[in-house]
Amino acid sequence: MWKRIRSSERAALLACAIALAAMLLPGAPVFAQGKPLDGPRAAGQVGERYDGYVVLRDANAPQGVKSLVSQTNAQRKALYEKRAAEDKVPVEAIGKIYAQQIINSAPKGTYFLSQSGQWTRR
Repeated sequence: MWKRIRSSERAALLACAIALAAMLLPGAPVFAQGKPLDGPRAAGQVGERYDGYVVLRDANAPQGVKSLVSQTNAQRKALYEKRAAEDKVPVEAIGKIYAQQIINSAPKGTYFLSQSGQWTRR
């Protein structure tokens, strides 16, 4: 049966399996619940990217917000790399899985940057 499934379908099945595992693992963080980001998100100073990282939207944001973006991305990168090594998949795939979780649970008013470079607001 596995041979009958096209490689694109296998990749989609693998991505679904990884996403399911990420949601079911105890203690799997959902970064969008991170309260420190809620204020800067609501103010439009930061947004979420398609790849699971937070991005600064306002170059004039206070240094504390800039530091928060750097710290958050460092934590996310460490988690994504760990999960990618455990699951033997590319780090980018893990980031995109978490990005979907973030999109689904981020507070109203959060900006999202698509892969094409367009911003949308929830």
